[in-house]
Amino acid sequence: MTGSRSSSGVRIRQGFFSRTLPFWLLLPTLIVLAAVQFYPAFYSIFLSTQEFQAGNMKYVGLRNYERVFSTSTFSDSLFITFAFLAGYATLTLVSSFVVALFLNRKLRLSSLYLTVIFIPWVLSDVIVGLVFRLFVVPDYGLLSSFFADPALFGPPNGVSILTTPPPPQVVPGIPLPPAPALIYLIFASAWKAVPFTTVLILAALQTVPREILESASIDGASAFNSFRFITFPLVLPTMVVALFNLTLGGVNGVGMVFSLTNGGPGTATEVLSFLLYTIGFGRLEFGRAAALSVFMAVINLALILFTLRLSRTGRA
Repeated sequence: MTGSRSSSGVRIRQGFFSRTLPFWLLLPTLIVLAAVQFYPAFYSIFLSTQEFQAGNMKYVGLRNYERVFSTSTFSDSLFITFAFLAGYATLTLVSSFVVALFLNRKLRLSSLYLTVIFIPWVLSDVIVGLVFRLFVVPDYGLLSSFFADPALFGPPNGVSILTTPPPPQVVPGIPLPPAPALIYLIFASAWKAVPFTTVLILAALQTVPREILESASIDGASAFNSFRFITFPLVLPTMVVALFNLTLGGVNGVGMVFSLTNGGPGTATEVLSFLLYTIGFGRLEFGRAAALSVFMAVINLALILFTLRLSRTGRA
């Protein structure tokens, strides 16, 4: 009887362990995620309802959100962010697609070309921003004299990328058209992001079955129709993933703005991520910065849901 109860108890313990084994294997990762993801997220929500007064925190409810959202700086920064994202994502996707189509033609030394164009991706945002800033620094920048040509960029002194203010607004309250610095920031950001996006699209292009393209050609389909009805639909899910990466990186990235334009001239390139940096580390208003970070988290969640919706539509 004792031996029977002992063996039964062992079987019960073994059964419990085998059923819960996946949890124990995931437990270290869950602990790390809780430490570096969940705790800071919930603490930011808590901090957004606090205000520092005389070194102590005081509960202020939603006042920090009201103070952030009621300023013209926030609304301008929101529109600048959307303008930046639209230009950055469009330029990167189009350029990456063209380069991927070029590399997909099986040219000689294509592997070398792929290695060379991938170099910008491994550079940090701060380094890329500093290099592009040196190109247009007034007086001694490599390209400053080109942009200062009045015959190309208008009298009397052409354009100074880092100091020329934005043109008059077409719609009052909306900071559009953008300043030259914002256009230059979009170009620099796209230059850094093109290599990785190109690799993603190139990998998708190489999975398109050659037999289908050859059959379409035999049936009389033109190269444009083959691209439109065969190649592009098969590559579209990968482009959605690339768009997801670009939008999240564009919303949250601050290194390029910090090193290239520092939000200027004025606030012409002050995207939300840089505004968050300015409020939190420039003014030391941590409650307002936390409120803005919560709002940006909501934007990130909306972008994720939108991308998932696009991917499901593409598969359908």
